Amino acid sequence: MTSFLILNGPNLNLLGTRQPEVYGRTTLDDIERMCHDKAGSLGIEVETAQSNHEGTLVEHIHAARGVHDGIVLNAGAYTHTSVALRDAITGVALPTVELHLSNIHAREAFRHHSMIAGVALGVICGFGAAGYPLAIEALLGALEDRAG
Repeated sequence: MTSFLILNGPNLNLLGTRQPEVYGRTTLDDIERMCHDKAGSLGIEVETAQSNHEGTLVEHIHAARGVHDGIVLNAGAYTHTSVALRDAITGVALPTVELHLSNIHAREAFRHHSMIAGVALGVICGFGAAGYPLAIEALLGALEDRAG
C-alpha cells in the first residue's frame, strides 16, 4: 500500500494559537486528522511527525526510506536555512512536496528563498491547512504518473 510521511518542522506544534492571522486557527492535531482522512479516502496510508529540532527532522527523513513512498514536508523556518534537510531529501531519493501554510513569497524577503524547493517535486504555499490534502493528492498523482 502506498504510504507517505507528513513531516512538520519547528513551531508547527503551536498552530491554532501562534499568529493566527498568518497561520490560521487550525491546530496541528486538526491537520493530522485531515491528512489521515484524505489518505483514507485515497486508499493510502500516512504517518505524521513534528519536531522543533533539525536533526530529528533529518532522522525522520532517513527513516522514511524503504518505508514510505514519498514525503510532504513543512519544514517551517528550516526551509530557508537547512542544507541538512535538503541533503537528507536528496540522500533518500524519495519524492517530496514542500508545503507552507502561508504564502512565503508575500512575506519577509528572507522567506522567499527555499533550500528545499530545488530538490522537491513542487511547492504548495498560501492555502493554509487546505494545502495538506492538496499536497497528498499531488504527491500521489506524481507517483501514479511515474508508474505510468
